[in-house]
Amino acid sequence: MGKIRVGFGFDVHQLKEQHPFVLGGVLLEHHAGAHGHSDADVMLHAICDALLGAANMRDIGFHFSNKDERWKGISSLVLLQHVVKLIADKGWTIGNIDAMVCLEAPKINPHIPAMQAHIAEAAGISTEDISIKATTNEQLGFIGREEGVVAYAVCLIERT
Repeated sequence: MGKIRVGFGFDVHQLKEQHPFVLGGVLLEHHAGAHGHSDADVMLHAICDALLGAANMRDIGFHFSNKDERWKGISSLVLLQHVVKLIADKGWTIGNIDAMVCLEAPKINPHIPAMQAHIAEAAGISTEDISIKATTNEQLGFIGREEGVVAYAVCLIERT
């Protein structure tokens, strides 16, 4: 068995009225969406951080600064593709990804297969290796008031 590592990622974004809500590479219908420098896809940002952390390559902000206009409005699927290339250049492949999003609305269960497909294509892995879950914050705090959205991710990477 080769060397394996585990990484953890976290991201949070403010929700703004009449703003697009992209999650897991899928545009969701909702009255508000995550706001940020890129498309503000919290799930993909958490996944990128988990992968970078596992490979000991710092974090998403180090590689894709929100001060850099190249990344303004960019799809986070493109960021994920870049991260996969970065870790591959260091000799790592993805074993699996497990992501959790915390939000009150909209319900994402119907969109999970599409999210898995987008992530699998960008990461070059099977949908079988991508788990996506969601929970609410039981109407507590900024998540419960629908002011923001949070995502967590863990991943396993293996030396090629």
